[in-house]
Amino acid sequence: MGEMRDTLVLNASFEPLSTVTLNRAVVLVLQDKAVVEQSHPALRVRAATVELPVPRVIRLCRYVRVPFRRRAPWSRRGVLVRDQHRCAYCGRRATTVDHVVPRSQGGADSWLNTVASCAMDNHRKADRTPEQAGMPLLRQPFEPTPANAMLLALGREDFEALPDWLAQPAA
Repeated sequence: MGEMRDTLVLNASFEPLSTVTLNRAVVLVLQDKAVVEQSHPALRVRAATVELPVPRVIRLCRYVRVPFRRRAPWSRRGVLVRDQHRCAYCGRRATTVDHVVPRSQGGADSWLNTVASCAMDNHRKADRTPEQAGMPLLRQPFEPTPANAMLLALGREDFEALPDWLAQPAA
């Protein structure tokens, strides 16, 4: 259970709100502020007087009004997750983030200017654009919606186990 990822929190209206730690999710359920919508199959949380399934997705019992978020915040981890840890140049496992237009040429830290890259291709492309380096992108970078970024951040195993109606990020 050391690899346990965050628990997805849905609003009472079933819209993704945030992710919380397993401890916080259990507290929300025990305080009757949330219900478990989906749990890890075979994993349980045990305490002196209570036992419940390890929550993967919980839903709040009361609707929470949230200010509208137009954009998902950019991060290196977010780019790796968005690109499923696959290099945009060769398709192998990616461990770094590459700027399509290098920062030295005015490229920004943004969803549309960064892609996941393996260390070898990142080094080979160096301080050039993909065109200058002769390294075409296998897929174009895109900006995920805030809800999609949250779902993708769950991790591949947790994401694939979500109900079909929930696991539909744009690509």
